[in-house]
Amino acid sequence: MNLANKITLSRIILAPVFFIIFLLPGKEAWTVPVLWFIFIVSELTDMLDGMVARKQNEVSDFGKLFDPFADTFMQLTCFFCFVVDGIFPAVLFLLVIYREFSILFIRNLMLKKGVTLGARISGKVKTVFYIFAGGSALLTDSLHRLAVFKQLLPYFKTGTLIIFIISVIISIVSFIDYLIIFRNQK
Repeated sequence: MNLANKITLSRIILAPVFFIIFLLPGKEAWTVPVLWFIFIVSELTDMLDGMVARKQNEVSDFGKLFDPFADTFMQLTCFFCFVVDGIFPAVLFLLVIYREFSILFIRNLMLKKGVTLGARISGKVKTVFYIFAGGSALLTDSLHRLAVFKQLLPYFKTGTLIIFIISVIISIVSFIDYLIIFRNQK
């Protein structure tokens, strides 16, 4: 396992830590900076692992599959927490799960043909919107945990919902892009 893949692995380790801290009873204020730290570090490692792999000439087929897997692992963990918290509607979360598992299936089918399907630009755009949606949801949750701006909380929840809807639409468009690539590989 090279350095880039070790950096990627950190997201897989951070995901259950985020989950446990997020769902601790009591919604304690101390959890806010910890959750933000985990969220930011996981997103930074997503950028860093690719840069390290390219700089050290360690780009591999394994890394091309491991990186999006780690991204999905972390994103689904965060999104599940936001579903439990009532910020992210379960039906939208289900669409995200369907998209992510479908992409995984397509990648496996292509791998059987000897083709490694790495991240595409549409997948990267989707990831940016997932990050934005996750950050918005975490901000909304943080305001609730800190008991600040209580009167504005419904507006934050509505704004976050709109961002989640947009990110789900973009994820579906991205899925169609991957589906077209898969279809053209036949």
